[in-house]
Amino acid sequence: MSGGREEFLVFGAPQIGEAEIAEVVEVLRSRWLGTGPRVARFEREFARYEGVAPERAAAVNSCTAALHLSLLACDLSPGDEVITTPLTFCATVNAIIHAGATPVLADVDPVTMNLDPAAVEAAITPRTRALVPVHFAGRPCDMEALTTIARRHGLKLVEDCAHAIETRWRGQAAGTFGDFGCFSFYVTKNLVTGEGGMVLGRDPEAMDRIRRLALHGMSQDAWKRFSDEGYRHYQVVECGYKYNLTDLAAAIGLHQLERLEANWERRREIWRRYQEAFGDLPLVLPAEPEPDTRHAFHLYTVLVDPERCGMTRDAFLGALHERRIGTGVHYLSIPEHPCYRERFGWRPEAWPNALRIGRQTASLPLSAALGDADVADVIHAVRTVLG
Repeated sequence: MSGGREEFLVFGAPQIGEAEIAEVVEVLRSRWLGTGPRVARFEREFARYEGVAPERAAAVNSCTAALHLSLLACDLSPGDEVITTPLTFCATVNAIIHAGATPVLADVDPVTMNLDPAAVEAAITPRTRALVPVHFAGRPCDMEALTTIARRHGLKLVEDCAHAIETRWRGQAAGTFGDFGCFSFYVTKNLVTGEGGMVLGRDPEAMDRIRRLALHGMSQDAWKRFSDEGYRHYQVVECGYKYNLTDLAAAIGLHQLERLEANWERRREIWRRYQEAFGDLPLVLPAEPEPDTRHAFHLYTVLVDPERCGMTRDAFLGALHERRIGTGVHYLSIPEHPCYRERFGWRPEAWPNALRIGRQTASLPLSAALGDADVADVIHAVRTVLG
């Protein structure tokens, strides 16, 4: 059975304008496709948006790369532990593992779905070296509590801001509280470059190292070796990675950044329409943003409790798909994945809030690219599915 839509509503479809297309064409005509002047400009303008000095920003090719490099810059050793949330994308945990450390999970608050500071305190051991909070769905973590914990125990603080470009906690930008903040520009994110990421950091030496590691460990500004300034010799000073962002990607990001606030307003409007439209349904809706915070409205996640809704989460997703509405799941809790369960011996029941949320959560379309008719179709489909 299908609803009234003819075209499938793709979950997380980006809004790409003529300005992005023209900028990409200009990059192609310039023949400078790799890391170059547009990446440098994108770094400066992103830093300005987040309220930090330009030298504190380093563009990379994904948030995963940003997390990996930031954790490497924390100088972790084998056996060191890094605490993070079980309600996140696998990249958060993978970056900890690839940095040579051991991930330790602390449960989430059942309302905010962010790391519970009390659970973080309980998870700290003599081997704990760092903390990686995730600003889930664009809602800021309790940064006062988490920064206090980090200072008290001498921990590095690496913020996963994949959902949180516009997020603020008491007026301060997410990603600027800790040692590093890591951002995503993946195709479903609030600011899109297709693939891409950014590191914001406090320490100049650490940021210089991140830039080197992102481009094979070559000496700084090695990307300029083929420029019109004349060939530049380079040296490899550390065994690095291929994590650099390209000018093609930055060309898209520059214009996405210009529309970021307008797009945020549109997503906030859609988020509020959903809150009003679903208020009488048996769904558990997202909590309202906390006072003196700014929610990025990256995801609109509802909980489908089978006892309340009369159907499972997966049945709910399937029924919306039949009505040509795309959805997402953010996220199955990390310890439910076989890779980590087998490697670390984790039992999902040890993190009950994340386990329950991961089995009930469903994300509805929330994008500035949605028209009013699209939003109306989502609302109609959800209300129809739930009777």
